[in-house]
Amino acid sequence: MSLKEDIKLLRINYLRGPNVWTYRPVLEVWLDLGELEDHPSHLLPGFNDRLTAMLPALVEHHCGVGERGGFLQRLQEGTWMGHVLEHVVIELLNLSGMPTGFGQTRSTSRRGVYRMVFRARDEQVARTALANAHALLMAAINDQPFDVDAAVTQVRERIDECFLGPSTACIVAAATDRRIPHIRLNDGNLVQLGYGSAQRRIWTAETDLTSAIAEGIAGDKDLTKALLRAVGVPVPEGQVAADPAAAWEIAQDIGLPVVVKPTDANHGRGVSLDLGNRQDVESAWGVARAEGSEVIVERYVRGDEHRVLVVDGQVVAAARGESLWITGDGHGSVVQLIDSQLNIDPRRGDAEEFPLETIRLDREPVIRLLLERQGLDGTSVPEAGRRILIQRNGNVSIDCTDQVHPEVEHAVSLAARVIGLDIAGVDLVCEDISRPLQEQGGAIVEVNAGPGLLMHLKPAEGTPRPVGQAIVNHLFAEDASGRIPIVGIAGSVDTHRIARLVAWLVHLSGRHVGLACGDGLFLGNRQVERRDGANWSAGHRLLINREVQAVVLENGAASILQDGLAYDRCQVGVITDLGGAEALAAHDIQTSDQLVRVLRTQMDVVLSDGVGVLNAADERIAELASLCDGEVLLYADDGQNAALREHRGAGGRAVFLRDRRLVLATGTSETLGPPLHSGRRRGAALSAGVLLAAVATAWGLGIAPELIAAGIETFDPDLAMTAPGQH
Repeated sequence: MSLKEDIKLLRINYLRGPNVWTYRPVLEVWLDLGELEDHPSHLLPGFNDRLTAMLPALVEHHCGVGERGGFLQRLQEGTWMGHVLEHVVIELLNLSGMPTGFGQTRSTSRRGVYRMVFRARDEQVARTALANAHALLMAAINDQPFDVDAAVTQVRERIDECFLGPSTACIVAAATDRRIPHIRLNDGNLVQLGYGSAQRRIWTAETDLTSAIAEGIAGDKDLTKALLRAVGVPVPEGQVAADPAAAWEIAQDIGLPVVVKPTDANHGRGVSLDLGNRQDVESAWGVARAEGSEVIVERYVRGDEHRVLVVDGQVVAAARGESLWITGDGHGSVVQLIDSQLNIDPRRGDAEEFPLETIRLDREPVIRLLLERQGLDGTSVPEAGRRILIQRNGNVSIDCTDQVHPEVEHAVSLAARVIGLDIAGVDLVCEDISRPLQEQGGAIVEVNAGPGLLMHLKPAEGTPRPVGQAIVNHLFAEDASGRIPIVGIAGSVDTHRIARLVAWLVHLSGRHVGLACGDGLFLGNRQVERRDGANWSAGHRLLINREVQAVVLENGAASILQDGLAYDRCQVGVITDLGGAEALAAHDIQTSDQLVRVLRTQMDVVLSDGVGVLNAADERIAELASLCDGEVLLYADDGQNAALREHRGAGGRAVFLRDRRLVLATGTSETLGPPLHSGRRRGAALSAGVLLAAVATAWGLGIAPELIAAGIETFDPDLAMTAPGQH
């Protein structure tokens, strides 16, 4: 069999927001099948068998058939390689732990050229999956070997590099459940929840309400204990030790056994417990010193380690730790026994999604010190039946939320408030968390800012807790959506002027408005950029601005096709016209009828309590009313327009002209607006189309007709707005 030429990937485009394909980000790939256009799947001998041998789970893909095995049926009947590539990409993502159900492939006006898209939560992950899927597909076509496991590993590694950590992800998921939008602000875990002035920010389990002073206090364990002791919270006695000799002196003063730990480390690093002689104490000082700036020696509190999560003064989750032991068999070394008895646990792993960490002696000096105290090291072979203690702490993964005594709950809540943390991980040691700490000699040993949440999300034992939901409810009131009014204006004729006038009317209504349109980028009445702002990037910049209380964005068809919308949903969506198709040949758009599918994107994202504003003068635009989740408001210069009359007959709102005067109607009720050409600045500068669209939009936002009239009177579309550095 002669080798087939590679499928050419002509263009790869990441659509970041709602787009012509779906509400969510996708990777759009333009591909040229070349000679494979004449070789669908059923005409390539052995191809289907080779592909399904590489990816057996393709049988689970329903495809258009709508049932298990649907895609395999399409393969047998004959389908083109663009469609096959779509499913190979999806399956690689599924195998990599990133389930992906959405994908589509459509032909273009050029023979053999297709547009293929698939759901892409992250651009780099999507590109990695595409590259591997492309290579796998060509290997299957040409009957060449391919390492599927290596491809899956490569995609999985990219997921680990690019995706949010589990703590941040659970908070974002909880926000999504409440329909609060989010924007990732860096390559790490800094995330904005909400838009503009309504936003809150998180960084893992820290928020923009987390005090820097409180975080500094929590990082100083000695200071933390002093503050807690002052308000009656039980803490173990202890002092900072300047050197190993001082550590032994302090241990003798406190009374053995003691704990030696760094003052400012976390995750249990460098902590040695239950030390009862000078050699152990002095050796532990060196281990602790390597993990932090200072070393503290404190009374050893008997019992298990617990982590209690406090959010806004309330206990929302608690987990208990347990000591780790291995049992000798007379043959295996300590390292071998750790691997066979502890690391074999499927809950253990090096990645963040595992609730328990893999135990490695080469990176655990505390464990090596503990073994040394038992007369062992990693190469020792314990006799059969001997139990060896491997770890006293660091395994907090057993949920005990329902067992927390009210007195314990009060103590940990008080500890978080005294330190000043809105979200705190409070570490305490006690024998029974269902009893008050004082009566059993228990104590709070640390208060941590930015606590990890995985132990509560995926406990090794017990019930997962909705900690992300608790944090989101702390950041947003019950009825808060994190949203500000967003107006999206789609079309081509004078849409920049419509956007300018709408922004002016919103400004007059008392809100600090951000505007991105063809004339530039504006904040209030100040122009901050003169270049074209009718694009995703400019809109995105406004949405992350914490001062902006409302946003008006011009969205041309080219911007929607290139990037998608900058927002997930909007308060008012406007479609003015279907012009400009002649400039979109690069997107395979030739006619205005094709633009309907593009601009409908704007109507698809109107909120259920929002308003869709449509130009009823174009029947194709008026028909998009059925796609709007919210109210529909029509406008046209002719008050006798058939669509407008039908809409009014059903009690709907409309704006139109009568005797050169604007009319705002709700059903049969009418309010007269200003004459079309009254005022010192309107005249020829603002066309009827601009006024009708802008007035309808402002009315949809709830701006009173009287204020709309005053705004039109004072608006000057040709006024040179103040630019940076100019007056």
